[in-house]
Amino acid sequence: MIKRILKLAVCMAPLVLAVGCAGNKPAPYDYTAFKAAKPRSILVLPPLNNSPEVNAGNSVYAQVTYPLAEAGYYVLPVALVHETFKQNGVTTSADSHALPPAKLQEIFGADAGMYITVNKYGATYTVLNSVVVVAVEAKLVDLKTGTVLWTGSASASNNEGGNNGGGGLIGALVAAAVKQIINSTTDQSHPVASVANARLLSAGQNNGMLYGPRSANYLAQ
Repeated sequence: MIKRILKLAVCMAPLVLAVGCAGNKPAPYDYTAFKAAKPRSILVLPPLNNSPEVNAGNSVYAQVTYPLAEAGYYVLPVALVHETFKQNGVTTSADSHALPPAKLQEIFGADAGMYITVNKYGATYTVLNSVVVVAVEAKLVDLKTGTVLWTGSASASNNEGGNNGGGGLIGALVAAAVKQIINSTTDQSHPVASVANARLLSAGQNNGMLYGPRSANYLAQ
């Protein structure tokens, strides 16, 4: 009886592994609304900041234009957007996100709005390491209809290659303390935010943004 159970377990193992792998694979994103809307221009709203770092939103916001422009979209200059909001009495990111999409379309004339939220930004300290992590999420909304065209999330850290240094426990503790000082006294998060933005907003990735009309890949997708 025990032999039969073991034999059955061995036979079932590949099936269980296959199901597990299939379950971990994200489902293909439904781009029906995105393709129907065909946005050409994007208004990126000032990001909401859910991290304890005061400058997180500004750091992420300063680096959103490049990946979207490379993807083939016209992106309204963030400085112009910021000043326009200010002139209209909208002084916080939360206030800008609360405006109706139709109102944003009326003010800026863009086809779609990109709503970004910063969930993590900055260094976290553990006993043996100090790691800078930036995590962001976004949704693209048709400003004419309010329809959500796409959602996504991404993260990056300055420790993705791991820590292979020697020196034993004392060496690791010293290295972690030094790294924490560097991460805390310099803005190590800014370049990491650039990587997170690229992963979030670049086109051609699995379940990522579609190419815009200014890209040579637009008609092939």
